[in-house]
Amino acid sequence: MAMLPKNLPRPEDCQGAQALWYDRKKYVIINFVVQNPKDVEVDIQDTFIVLSCKDVGDNSIYNHIYFYDKVIKFDSQVKVYDRSIHILIRKAKENVAWPRLQKDGDLKPNWMAVDFDNWRDWENEEDEGMAEYEQYFDMIQDMGNKKGGPPAMDDLDDLVSTARIHLQFAFHNNH
Repeated sequence: MAMLPKNLPRPEDCQGAQALWYDRKKYVIINFVVQNPKDVEVDIQDTFIVLSCKDVGDNSIYNHIYFYDKVIKFDSQVKVYDRSIHILIRKAKENVAWPRLQKDGDLKPNWMAVDFDNWRDWENEEDEGMAEYEQYFDMIQDMGNKKGGPPAMDDLDDLVSTARIHLQFAFHNNH
């Protein structure tokens, strides 16, 4: 096992962030779910990753994952958003599917799960990994940056009135 990096020691009172991951031909993507992350530090090495930060409640968050296979640490990207930390990690061996994120198949931490919303069988897909990632996260960032008021909800009054009428009708017909 690799040694923990000295610059990101494990805090005494910490918890793991929920980690959702999925696999692509050239990349593995990990989304750590953290509300308003701050003091974010990520250490990506050839065989592991360490995430250390604080959440909205000033709780210490710490995740350490030994990868299923080697990665290229210098060709990785970290993007911090209001509710998550997205990490794109380049695989050392392209076109090799990872059946799991962690090296040890017996370890199944409760904070780690496959992101089935983004998972797909990529064996026949074209090379689009980095471009797809950039487009996806730029779109999310644009949605978060849009200014303006909340959507109009004036049609909800009609919906509530209709629901009340249906409930009253059903009640009277059953009694």
